[in-house]
Amino acid sequence: MILTKYGHACFTVEKDGVQLVVDPGNFSTDYIPSNTVIAVVITHEHPDHFDHEQLEAIIDKNPDAVIIGNESITSKIDVFQTRTVTAGEHVTIGPFELDFTGGEHAVIHDSYPRATNVGVMINDLLYYPGDSFVVPNRPVDTLAITANAPWMKTSEAMNFLATINPRYAFPTHDSLLSDVGKSLTDRLLGSIAEKQGITYRRLDGPIEI
Repeated sequence: MILTKYGHACFTVEKDGVQLVVDPGNFSTDYIPSNTVIAVVITHEHPDHFDHEQLEAIIDKNPDAVIIGNESITSKIDVFQTRTVTAGEHVTIGPFELDFTGGEHAVIHDSYPRATNVGVMINDLLYYPGDSFVVPNRPVDTLAITANAPWMKTSEAMNFLATINPRYAFPTHDSLLSDVGKSLTDRLLGSIAEKQGITYRRLDGPIEI
């Protein structure tokens, strides 16, 4: 699979000439849809992950693409093909095997409603927990790890990286960080990665996994 990271929480994986898009939200302004998209996975309803304009642009080029998400996502979509999923569910779409985890967004604050959130394991290889630190029930080869969010401390991300202990990890969900902030986060997460023999890298182009 070819993995490409875009702004904030958006990334794509490509296999056998088709593409899966994950969390193309309103902060991911550098993402331009191709005409090979077979499905879009949205982990939860917050606009930095779920943006109607982004979806319209994707479906305009890929009218048969399916939007996959929990009910809080699919209930808001009435003109595109959708598939509602919950934690623990398995979905096959084209060359992609998707296993969903989690169920709830991490706590932002007691006064802020807690959204439904699903993480996704793609082809038993790449794991992205959405806005949570849910640990899957299997080993992880490649981890998309949250670098910054209103609901977390950097120490939590460091502990999550150590717990998952993947072969490879890359940072995501980082649009709220300045370049200096990204550098600091990379040093902290990189220190944990180095201790555990994990390859940690900020992606600046497509890679094969």
